[in-house]
Amino acid sequence: HSLLIRVDASHCQAVQAENVTVLEGGTAQISCRLQNYDGSIVVIQNPRRQTLFFNGTRALKDDRFQMVLFTQRLVRITLTNVSVSDEGGYFCQLYTDSTHHQVATLSVLVPPETPTVEVKQEAVEGGEAELTCVSPRSKPAATLRWMRKGREIAGVVSLQDNGKTFSVSSTIRIPVERKDDGAALSCEAFHPALNGQKRIRHYRLDVYFAPTVRIVPPAGILREGDSLTLTCSVTGNPLPRNTQWSKINDTLPERAEISGTTLQISRLSQSHNGTYLCQAQNDYGRAADHYTLLVYGDLPTHTICLSCSSSDPGAVVETHSAVPYAVIGGVLALLVFTVICVLIVTIWCSVRQKGSYLTHEASGLDEHGEVQEAFLNGNDASQGKKEYLL
Repeated sequence: HSLLIRVDASHCQAVQAENVTVLEGGTAQISCRLQNYDGSIVVIQNPRRQTLFFNGTRALKDDRFQMVLFTQRLVRITLTNVSVSDEGGYFCQLYTDSTHHQVATLSVLVPPETPTVEVKQEAVEGGEAELTCVSPRSKPAATLRWMRKGREIAGVVSLQDNGKTFSVSSTIRIPVERKDDGAALSCEAFHPALNGQKRIRHYRLDVYFAPTVRIVPPAGILREGDSLTLTCSVTGNPLPRNTQWSKINDTLPERAEISGTTLQISRLSQSHNGTYLCQAQNDYGRAADHYTLLVYGDLPTHTICLSCSSSDPGAVVETHSAVPYAVIGGVLALLVFTVICVLIVTIWCSVRQKGSYLTHEASGLDEHGEVQEAFLNGNDASQGKKEYLL
């Protein structure tokens, strides 16, 4: 933009100067407009009052200044590769009977570079992350804004005056958990010289946390002669470089092979029974998980896996077990025996009830015969009755 400044009209102005605003590193045009010029001396001076041009002739050895136009109405010079040190008032002087001068003010804008993000405090699970967005140089001072998921995060702004330019910073403190690892943040810089645009620095949270360990058990039933493969699944930030396999209260079998996070044992036997342990560690903690193996001889093999993580007291314990076939056979035999007993008792009760009915029926027939005989023989029948003891 430009501002036209006039000398007091009562003195019949003879010179005008235009203010100039330019970006650092750009080219500025400094113009002096003349009125009623009669060939008098025209002098252009810099803010330090050093003469740049005297009637169109270079007076200062600075090749960045060039005389591009000298007419009776307009004198124009250019300044290339402008810096903030070139700021100030440039004098347009016209020497007549009374000296006239006017000042063209040169303003230099310094747009910010893309801001940087400094980690003031490491983000550790359960703690806070302290991040500072820095715009080291701008003029005027840039405006900084932190954003996360489209929402602004309020920061503490600090402004430092470096003379001609300004340094700006914005600091935020945010609580972090394991789930925040890799979360996207951004710091945006706004400035008049960017014409509504913005400079953005993207940043991803790096949250440190202790490792977790989980042994992935094999699928299916293992029998003598089979191979066992255990995989140790490890997480953590930073990710532990190494995992350690061991056997509790014993050494690993001779046939055990370790490849990365995998433990393999070929040709299983009962001597391999025991508890196997996988451990991992980083700078923020350690964790372990164990696997208990039971191998049966010629019987079907049943593997019981008890997994628990020592780094997490609330970890879920996974148990994998199979019911022995002998127990199932015993239960079935007991059921068959019970059914047979019930049938025997039922048959016995039925037979007994039928015998009692026949006995009572025979007794009734005897009594009927005695009554008939008494009716025919009169009272003598009772006398003729005798009892025999057998």
